[in-house]
Amino acid sequence: MRTFSDRHIGISEADEKSMKDFLGVESLEQLIQETIPDEIRTKEKLKLDDAISESQYSTHIYQLSQKNRYFKNYIGLGYNEAILPPVIQRNILENPGWYTAYTPYQAEVAQGRLEALLNYQTVICDLTGMELSNASLLDEGTSAAEAMTMLFGCRSRDQIKNGANKFLICSDVFDQTISVLETRAEPLGIKIEIVDYDSIKIDENIFGCIVQYIGKTGKINNLENISKKIKESNCKLIIAADLMALNLLKEPASFNCDVVVGTSQRFGIPLGYGGPHAGYFATKKDYKRHIPGRIIGVSKDRNGNRALRMALQTREQHIKRERATSNICTAQVLLAVMAGMYAVYHGKNGLIEIGEKINSLTKLLDEKLKSLGLIQVNDIYFDTLHFKYPTKRVKEIAIENKLNFNYINNDEFSISINEATEIEDVNKIIRVFSEITGKKIDFNISKINFKSIPEILSRQSSFLDEKVFSSYHSETSMMRYIKSLERKDLALNHSMIALGSCTMKLNAAAEMLPLSSARWNNIHPFAPSNQVEGYNIMLNKLEQQLNEITGFSGTSLQPNSGAQGEYAGLMVIRSYFKSINQTNRNICIIPASAHGTNPASAVMAGMKVVVVGTDKFGNIDEVDLEQKAKEHSENLAALMITYPSTHGVFESSIKRITQTIHDNGGQVYMDGANMNAQVGLTNPYSIGADVCHLNLHKTFSIPHGGGGPGVGPICVAKHLVDFLPQTDRNIKKENGVKAISAAPWGSAMACLISYGYISMMGPDGLKKATEIAILNANYIKKRIEKDFKILYQGENGRSAHELIIDCRDFKEEYGIDVMDIAKRLIDYGFHAPTVSFPVAGTMMIEPTESENLEEIDRFCNALISIKSEILGCSKDDDSNLLKNSPHTQNTLTSDIWEFKYSRVQAAYPISYLKENKFWPSVTRIDEAFGDRNLICTCAPIEDYIES
Repeated sequence: MRTFSDRHIGISEADEKSMKDFLGVESLEQLIQETIPDEIRTKEKLKLDDAISESQYSTHIYQLSQKNRYFKNYIGLGYNEAILPPVIQRNILENPGWYTAYTPYQAEVAQGRLEALLNYQTVICDLTGMELSNASLLDEGTSAAEAMTMLFGCRSRDQIKNGANKFLICSDVFDQTISVLETRAEPLGIKIEIVDYDSIKIDENIFGCIVQYIGKTGKINNLENISKKIKESNCKLIIAADLMALNLLKEPASFNCDVVVGTSQRFGIPLGYGGPHAGYFATKKDYKRHIPGRIIGVSKDRNGNRALRMALQTREQHIKRERATSNICTAQVLLAVMAGMYAVYHGKNGLIEIGEKINSLTKLLDEKLKSLGLIQVNDIYFDTLHFKYPTKRVKEIAIENKLNFNYINNDEFSISINEATEIEDVNKIIRVFSEITGKKIDFNISKINFKSIPEILSRQSSFLDEKVFSSYHSETSMMRYIKSLERKDLALNHSMIALGSCTMKLNAAAEMLPLSSARWNNIHPFAPSNQVEGYNIMLNKLEQQLNEITGFSGTSLQPNSGAQGEYAGLMVIRSYFKSINQTNRNICIIPASAHGTNPASAVMAGMKVVVVGTDKFGNIDEVDLEQKAKEHSENLAALMITYPSTHGVFESSIKRITQTIHDNGGQVYMDGANMNAQVGLTNPYSIGADVCHLNLHKTFSIPHGGGGPGVGPICVAKHLVDFLPQTDRNIKKENGVKAISAAPWGSAMACLISYGYISMMGPDGLKKATEIAILNANYIKKRIEKDFKILYQGENGRSAHELIIDCRDFKEEYGIDVMDIAKRLIDYGFHAPTVSFPVAGTMMIEPTESENLEEIDRFCNALISIKSEILGCSKDDDSNLLKNSPHTQNTLTSDIWEFKYSRVQAAYPISYLKENKFWPSVTRIDEAFGDRNLICTCAPIEDYIES
């Protein structure tokens, strides 16, 4: 009977034998011996529970979910129950056409997702009133931190000269946001001061201030006065705003702020015990070169048609590296798409109705509880009431009735109404307080004025007037709109995506199904611990599994992206050195071949980057490393290293490299991007690392979602365990890192996927997956090496789980560059491998264990066929198949055919394409035009071109 691992791994026994014969090895073990240095091989089997079947896992995860107690949540604090429209749940959240796609670097095969993100950016810009939005960040807390650091980096010359390094936080900002801001500020030398709203004073040392609109206890302040005060002093203003409230409230831009941040969770996204949710970030166009994260912009293709792409990428870490203002890479694209679609489905009037319903029910509750004698503090509110009343009995009776409120202290609590609240729910709360006070309640509502927001704070400006927000309000039209966008995107449900260092493996349905269960997705991150036993068991078990896989002693699941994991790991190292009075250690050595997030993360952690070179074989230059380690031995903090390297090689000198760092007083940080080549065969502890991050959205099967969600946990050696990020918001840690993300467990709900993957694969399946990933890479290497130069390989001529092909020579002889090959692969139905990383002019190919031999051969045949097409090109003639790729249906069916080659050569270079052809919706996109004419909202391009 087939096991889950048999379903997950694409290579059959027969195919495995033929591939081994092709490679000239007797066994997988022989291949691994020729690939991985023997001194770092783990000799024992992973001590994990044996694999369980999909059916057994389904039963297990259901039983575990029943240990989560479902209460109605009125806690608020930036997390509110929301209603996810079923049409969005079924057609996006549960649809592999949406959740298996990658970040849209190849924009021609991502037009659907890009349009959905443009919708999202339009929602954010319209509701906040700002000019520019990115396509999501990780959560509200990290969005606020990104805003603070952006404004710190944008200080005026006078401010820098005068040492303006103080940042004010209003005391009514969410506690979790304050904690993230404090973590981010410390290594950058930013001084935090928490002040009451009414007592803010600005001096020349203050460069920025953040206020909450609405405050954490529900009060709505008129920000006119504070805005005027701040602006008169050349200080910058950040407003953290409730997106749902902005349907009714005056837009933040009217207060002349510089940045607006928040979360889009209220737009239909489940609570998920804290995530994943899409943080939003909107600002003025003045900051377009500094804004963190992806920006989706409008451009045009070769034929002049409207086309979307990621704009202004030179801001980002993969270009600017240590000079980047942010290390953000993976964000929350899938959740941003869903939030944008929520706005499309409801439209402006629908959103206003939802906001008015929330506000009216809050007003009703306020009036009725006041009539029972409760003192309610907030004069102006949207959804949250702040009461002064002894909380002991309130808590007892509320728990009996399965209600969660926010208990501020022994004498104060708050109640936050949400979209899922109905009149029956409000009546239940009223009856609870009738019991608490011993007073009878009059349920007559005829005399209540249901409006609680005064005219001066009410929204006057229009929003979401673009056609897309008034066109798809029936389920049929919405379903078809979503499908029309899905058809424009190439995801794993169509073909292999062999992106090097990205590990685009199967995201199995059995792993994904629990995310749709209310027992998992409707849990508040600040719910009492005794209500979340199921989550506690699952998260603790996953931590133990990852400890075993990495060889380490402690894990934090809080970081909700790989880049955030890097930052968290370096902050742990920083905290460790602080604890032993070695705060001078601030030098981070990073190989030149490292991913751009590495140097960007090091700078964010307050470290100085020293780059070490690589030799002609793609290995770290040991002579250069030893020299720089000794030169900086007094101040050496860390080496950041990816293993196997980004060159696709298991460096045999890795133990010497890590020992060199330890001998000079530093710690070794291993980037876990390539962990798919290690699991069950070696581990970070065995190579001498002290800390690593893992990409659960790579190695452990969480889908990439088109650019997020992700989870980037860090695993650490025993001496670093005490410094892991804090998860209990009620405990102040003396040592270690405070919050890295807003929720204690980060994107907790997404962790279910990796828990399922490990549980169903078991120790044998995990090891076999690694072996097959390495087998597949070496098979591709041998199949194409006569046509493409393999840039690097190990001492025995083997690749790790990925390989790099060198395309630079084609430019000189045939006029063809690597991007031409990438675009031509689209015509063959494939997303290009990673382009020009880690070496310009190359492609990095990573097939995962999930692909079958037939698909791998199709990919190899496509590359070999493209090579033959290159040989027919001339550097003096651009009228060739590659320069004009990709070819759309419109181009192929046009009455005019201007090319020297045939339509069949363009569309069907290999016969199998006639049976299963992916058609890109646009031709080659003009990247430069899009950056010169930055358009980041939904208006048609003609409007901008004409103006």
